[in-house]
Amino acid sequence: MNAAEQANNVEVASKIASVVNLFKAQFPDIRVDLKPWMNDPDTREWVDPDSIDIGFHFPGRSRLMQSRSILIQIRFYQDPLEGYRRAIGVEAAGYDHTGQQWKVSTVDKWSFEGTTQPTSESAARLKSFCRQVLDLFNQTH
Repeated sequence: MNAAEQANNVEVASKIASVVNLFKAQFPDIRVDLKPWMNDPDTREWVDPDSIDIGFHFPGRSRLMQSRSILIQIRFYQDPLEGYRRAIGVEAAGYDHTGQQWKVSTVDKWSFEGTTQPTSESAARLKSFCRQVLDLFNQTH
């Protein structure tokens, strides 16, 4: 679900802002999109209400990331008995004008798949970002 729609209280809004800052620390030249999904019936059918989705766009196609845009989806699990919500993974996908170039998920093997892949240094920076996001959302107070 669009990050802008998930920012329904101060704590979540603060964490979304922290996610943006963590990404900008790794990739300073990006532009942030807190509403990467269109608000039409077809798109809404596929939106996961247990996620926070943020788009990041480079000024042009990044040869280091092998993409122009990156969609980040932070996935959550809401325990119905305990009532807590925790981040269970981060999924990222890189896109350019020809479509999806690569994807990576922390839920599975943390390995990149796709027609192209980021450089090893950029991939390591993205994985570091994912670890920080999981830590941010799963820290106990």
